[in-house]
This record gives sequence, C-alpha cells and structure tokens, in this order.
Amino acid sequence: MIPELCPTKNIHFIGVGGTGMSGLAMIMHSMGFKVSGSDMNINKVTEDLVNRGIHVFYVHNSANIPGDTQLVVKSAAIPDDNPEVYNSKAKNIPIVKYAQLLGYIMDLKKGIAVAGTHGKTTTTSMLAYIFSQANLYPGYVIGGVVPQLKGSSSEGKSDYFIVEACEFDRSFLNLRPFYAIINNIEEDHLDYYKNMDEILNAFNSFINNIQQGGTLFYSASSLNIKKILGANNNINKVSYGYETEADFTASNYKFDKNGMMTYTINTPDNKQFKVKLKLFGMHNLINSLAAFAVAYSAGVLPESILSGLETFEGVRRRFEIVYDNSYKIVDDYAHHPTEIKTVLKYARKKYKNNRIITVFQPHQHSRTRFLLNDFANSFSDADIIVVPDIYFVRDSEIEKKLISSRDLVRAIVKNKGNAFYIPSFVEIEKFLLDNIIEGDIIIFMGAGNINEIAFGMKKTITFDGDNKIESDKKIKQKACEI
Repeated sequence: MIPELCPTKNIHFIGVGGTGMSGLAMIMHSMGFKVSGSDMNINKVTEDLVNRGIHVFYVHNSANIPGDTQLVVKSAAIPDDNPEVYNSKAKNIPIVKYAQLLGYIMDLKKGIAVAGTHGKTTTTSMLAYIFSQANLYPGYVIGGVVPQLKGSSSEGKSDYFIVEACEFDRSFLNLRPFYAIINNIEEDHLDYYKNMDEILNAFNSFINNIQQGGTLFYSASSLNIKKILGANNNINKVSYGYETEADFTASNYKFDKNGMMTYTINTPDNKQFKVKLKLFGMHNLINSLAAFAVAYSAGVLPESILSGLETFEGVRRRFEIVYDNSYKIVDDYAHHPTEIKTVLKYARKKYKNNRIITVFQPHQHSRTRFLLNDFANSFSDADIIVVPDIYFVRDSEIEKKLISSRDLVRAIVKNKGNAFYIPSFVEIEKFLLDNIIEGDIIIFMGAGNINEIAFGMKKTITFDGDNKIESDKKIKQKACEI
C-alpha cells in the first residue's frame, strides 16, 4: 500500500533511468514532490532528470537513500538484494514497484490503459498525441520517447491519464482504468509466466480490473483475446479490426509507393471517416484503429482524431530512420519474433529492390531459448542477418549457459537464412562498413543497447561499381569463418 504522501518529503526511484521510471519521477517532481533516483548508467534520460532538478546517483548504494525519504519506488528489474532496497527495509521505508505508483496516480484520474504483447507503445503514443492535439492535455506515461510530445511522460492538466500497461510481473494488475485496450496476446515473458494459460489468466484479471461503467477495447482479430471474453466480465466491450466483424472496422486500405497508408474507418453509429497515416504497415493500422475507437468513444471530435493520426510521426526506435544517405540506417525496438517478422515484411514491401541487412540483438537468454524456433523463422525477408551476443538482463547465470547467439544463428541458417554470429559491436561495425553497398537498408533490432551501433555508424561512404561483387566475396568468406 502507498501511504499518504507529503510533498516536502522525498520519493526515491531505484532504476530511475528506465523510460517508465523516469516518466513517473518527472510526474511526481512536476506535482511538487521532492524526488531523487539512482541508476547504473548515464544517458540522455538521466541527464534530462538532472536538468529538471532531480538528483541522480550513478551507482546503487545504501547511502543514496535521503534521510527524509517517505517512499521508495523500484523497477521490476531491481532485485530484493539491491543495497538501496535492503537499506530502505532496514529503515522501514515503504517500498513499492513502479506499477504500484502508476496505479496510485491513475486512481486520481480517468485512466486509459493500453495492453497487449505488441503495439503498446505506439498506440499509447497515438492516444496521448491525439488528446494533446485536441487540447485535452492528458497525463501520460509511455514506454518510449515521442519527439512530438517532447518526451515520454506528462502530469497533464485534465482528468485523463493514458499509460502503457505491461504484463510482465503482472504489473498491469496494479491499474484500474476506465478505458482499456488489448491489441493482442501472444507468448512472451516466459521467464515469468509458465505457459500461455498463465498469460491468459493475467489478461483476464486485467479485464476484471476495469472500473464499473468502463469499457474494454479489443482487437477482433486476436483469437487469444476472444478466449477470455467471458460473460462474467461486467464491462462494456468494443471491438476493432479489419477483414473481420467488429464495432470499428477498416476498409479500402491502400498503401502508396512508400508504404504509407490511407483507409476508411466505419464506426458503430454508421459514420465513415478517411484516415491517413504517416506510419507504414498493417500493425499500425490496427494501432490507429484502437486509438480512434477510444478517442471517439471518449467524445473527442472526429476531426481532431483524424488530424492527430495524420500528423503523428511515430515513436523513437520504431522503424526510426537515423541515417539516410547512400545507404539507410534504421533503428527498431523489435525483440519478439512476431515484431521482427512484421517489421521485415513491410521493409521488404517498402524497399523492394534494396538489400536488407538486419542486425538483431536477442534480448534475454530465456526469451531466446523459449522462442528459438519462432525467432529462426522470423528473418525470411532479410538478405543478411547479423547476431551479436545476447543482451543479458533479468536471467540467472544458469539460464545464460543454456543458450547462446551461436544457437540462434545455427537455427536461422537451418531455415536457409544468411546469418552470421559476430559477438562484439566493434566487429559488427567493421563488418558492415566493409561490406555495405549503395542502397543497402541496415535495420538494427532489439530491446537492448544495439542502437549504439546505429547511431555510431553514420558515416559517408563512396561506392564504386565493383562494391557489390567485393561485398559478396567478403560475406561468403565470413560465412566460412563462422
């Protein structure tokens, strides 16, 4: 339980450098609370916190807890043996998880929670942007940086509070939204959940947390969502989808030569509106359908919703083109097989005549092991796949020994993929700079720190006619070495 909070006393965030944690820290700071935090890394997020007047320690140490601390907030990744957690317990300072504080703030507002295995960040961002453009000034916490919103969080000036609701650690069960979205349900976080039944049970509990009189918005295309839509849920249900029966449907969808789309949305009250999106792919059609359905149901004017969707430019690390010269560098957060397959499918559609090089950093050994076959089948639209070492987070040392990136590369090659295991970032950058040809699309994927190469490799290269031949020779030689 969160005690009654006093603005003059400190709230300390352990792991404050994460997108969600930093967002909450900023909100509590803007609400007038004294805030401090700790993180092991210096990055743009922590620098922004410091610039706002929040004290950040760049080490986890028991001495970091200020004497006037009334509450400690920790991210789901912080273990119980963390020295700051240990010291807080010794001082009887209440300790809550990030999601518990998020739920505390949502209870003060009219909450909108966006859940699902994929599309949470983009859909949450769309909603926050639409409501902001409509001058409704919502509060929001998003698990990604949205340039048009100048960050990932805001206290807001209205009753609306829009949040990304993560199922890991059953975090989203701390939320009691008025409106909730579930875009899809698939196997993920199998280091926490035993199986699909446990995942479905968690989502069912999330549905039952919706406030009385509230509404669930769900994708009619998801069979797993339909499995848990029982009559026992005393909430309103609104569906959305394309090529399926739903309350909000999309028809006449078209893609231009760049992969951008237009479509017609059909509402339950028999109205039609033409939607334009700068974003590509059917996954973003679904995301925009969900955002439209919620905003429309909340009473936002249709012209404001359509304007918001048309001008929305996306989220950082979601097919973000970070370099566009004689070759392109794309940074993307995809770390689940479905996401990888989706991104590559539409990259291939958008760049039909270009060679696509994917650098994929697996995120977690357990996820790689549990979903190995799915990962191996995700790269069919890539010409070259480069895999560094697995990003080690949350897993045990025992789990780390059970699988490696070499195992994933072997599985991809077995599925006729042109894959290479190159362990270090330095080696990968050299490999790419030695082998890229004019027009290449290099897509860096993963939820870890793979984007460090994406932003560090923006270098002008002069190509000649023999470059492709030499590149092919070098790649074949590298394959033999591996």
